[in-house]
Parts: sequence; structure tokens; C-alpha cells
Amino acid sequence: MANVVVVGAQWGDEGKGKIVDWLSERADVIARFQGGHNAGHTLVIDGKVYKLHALPSGVVRGGKLSVIGNGVVLDPWHLIKEIETIRAQGVEITPENLMIAENTPLILPLHGELDRAREEAASAGTKIGTTGRGIGPCYEDKVGRRAIRVADLADKATLEARVDRALQHHNPLRKGLGIEEVDRAGLIDLLAEIAKEILPYAAPVWKVLNEKRKAGKRILFEGAQGSLLDIDFGTYPYVTSSNVIAGQAATGVGIGPGSIDYVLGIVKAYTTRVGEGPFPTELLDDDGERLGTRGHEFGTTTGRKRRCGWFDAALVRQTCAISGINGISLTKLDVLDGFETLKICVAYDLDGQRLDYLPTAADEQARCTPIYEEMPGWQESTEGARSWADLPANAIKYVKRVEELIECPVALLSTSPERDDTILVTDPFAD
Repeated sequence: MANVVVVGAQWGDEGKGKIVDWLSERADVIARFQGGHNAGHTLVIDGKVYKLHALPSGVVRGGKLSVIGNGVVLDPWHLIKEIETIRAQGVEITPENLMIAENTPLILPLHGELDRAREEAASAGTKIGTTGRGIGPCYEDKVGRRAIRVADLADKATLEARVDRALQHHNPLRKGLGIEEVDRAGLIDLLAEIAKEILPYAAPVWKVLNEKRKAGKRILFEGAQGSLLDIDFGTYPYVTSSNVIAGQAATGVGIGPGSIDYVLGIVKAYTTRVGEGPFPTELLDDDGERLGTRGHEFGTTTGRKRRCGWFDAALVRQTCAISGINGISLTKLDVLDGFETLKICVAYDLDGQRLDYLPTAADEQARCTPIYEEMPGWQESTEGARSWADLPANAIKYVKRVEELIECPVALLSTSPERDDTILVTDPFAD
């Protein structure tokens, strides 16, 4: 038995969806442990494309239990629409194969309204670049002990009391931002209506998962976004509102940290970022445009164009250490095909001082310039390669140098969006 955590080791969009789907064949349970529907996973299975935002990636695989853990913030209306969309693609979703933790906080319409109003009111240079879907304000309510959780939908008196507590906070805040007060009765009616569709999926997820673990079932823990967007260890304040690193997997579903046997970090062969914030290796030239075009770098959820740059080994080494990553899955190697020369950031220059990590202070991050190591590229195609023998010599050298610099081995190598175009070095689920 082995239980595996999958985390993004950059700023998200590393290709977690494909890897989680690839691993889900070996798992019995796929559990989502943090984030909201601001993240998106694109799966390509037998030529059919599935775009998931709230649902765990394993839901498209038959015979698996998919779980939405308490570390997630859930928009119930979005979830029901997503379930309907995926069902229309021929996937069966029932309370038998999908469970939602009873203590999962709910994203309400007021959260999205607050999110967007704040971003619009922010002056230039202070915008966070949120998706405006209410994820941050919902996490704030969770920490502020005024969130409405899935279990609250089952009792009218409890629900009304929770709504009143939330509105005591939100209505004065909305008034200051020039937004109309929330219609209390209307919100309660909305929640009462959606409760009929959400409550059948509600379950004591912590209990179910611990029972599965004791029974020897394999659990795959799926995160959203990337470690550099972690609320504590990311490029603050340009981060998401939850912990993204591997340690959150245990808390986000209610299972002991000793139950985690392997941490797999998903790492793109170059670097991308969506939204605001520091990006030391960003390319604002033809090479950056080429990476974006070849890599189809547009957000699954927002459609926003991603910023692109060279691989940053200093940053990935940092995230591997923080999450205790045992091995990485290196994705999108094929996007680098055809470059004459490739660059890898090995450290930073900060006012004449060499640093092997990105400092915490925002002003220092802004002054960091990358120190590059150059490597020869390759002209042959790596797209669709399924063994080391299919790779050009320079591509292998690039992968090996990445391993050395980040101080972590490559466990999987992905060479296209197709599920089977994957080179397995180490099976994370190996007993």
C-alpha cells in the first residue's frame, strides 16, 4: 500500500490533471484537499477533453471514489453545473463515487461580489490578480468562524443563524465598498434550494478515508494551483488563499500525516505564471512568445494568457524542500523542441550578492535577477516519446541537469497532453 500526494511545484498550470489521471488508474480513492474552482485541470482521454474545476480529476475514471475534502472551498452552484457537464460527456457521477466533506465551507454569491469589488477598487500595482470567484473571501470567513458549511444546509434554524452571523460581517463591508446589502431571505432560499442537490453527496470524509486506509486502499491526494502560490510560502501577497504545499493534504481531508507515503511534485520544463507578482525568469521577447504559443499557455479556468520564462531551478529546489517532494513529474518537455540554446536559472543576484533561494521580502524579490546556466537545445521532436531511447541526447542531458539542480529525481516524464505519452522512472504507488 502507498498513498501519494500530488502538488504543483511552481506557480500552477504544471499539468497536474494529466498526471493525476495517469496515477488514478493505480489508486482506489482520489481526494481533493485544497483550493476552489479558480483552478482548472484539463484531461485528454481517448481523444475526449474534460475540463474540471471543482471535481477531483479521478471522477472520470470508473470504479474510483472521488472526494472533495474540507480544505476545499466549494461553490455549490458551480459544482452542480460541472457535474451536469461531465455527465453529458458520458461520465457517471453519483453519491456512490463522489463524496463531499460535511465540514467543507461554501462559496456564496456574496463572496464573488466582494472579491471582484475589491480587485476593481485596488489601485494600479496593488491588484492581486484573483479570478474573482470568491475563493479568498470564503477562506476569510472560514478562519473568521462565520462560514456556512455543507452540514449547515441540513437544518433550517442552523442555516439561518449562520447566515445572520455572516451578514453581520459582510453587509457593513459591502456598504463601505458601495455594494447593496445582501437580501437575507433570498440567500436563505437559494441555499435551501441547492441543499437538495448537495446534501446527498455529504459524508464524514475523515472517517471514510481512515477506513479506506486501514483496509489497504490506495489514496491519491490531489492539490490545486502551485506551491509558489501557497499563502505562507508563496510570493506573498500575490498568492492564493490556502496552503498548497504537501503538508496540507493531511489537514485538508482529515487523515494523519503518517498516512502519506510519497509526495510527487509536478514541474513544467520551463516556467509560467498567471496574474501579478514576481517572476525572475520571465521572458518578454520572442522566446517567451514561442514558449506560450507552443505550450498553449492559456488558463483552463480564466482563459488568461500565461507569462512564460526559462526554467527556474532555484525556485523548484525551494518548493521541493518545503513540500518534502520525493520525486518530480517533468511535463511539457516537448515545448522546448527546436530551441538552439536553453537557459536554466541556478541562483539570483541581489544587489551583488548571490542567493540560492528567492527571499521572502517583496522588495528583495523585485530586485533579484536570475543567474543563468546555458545548455544546448535539440532539434529532434520529443513529442509523444514513451521511453528514454526515444529522446535526443541533449534532451536527456537537460533532464539530468534539472535533477541535479533541484536535488530531486525525475519519477515521471510527460511528453504530450496524451495520457500514455509518459515515461515512468519510479512508480509513486510502488509498495
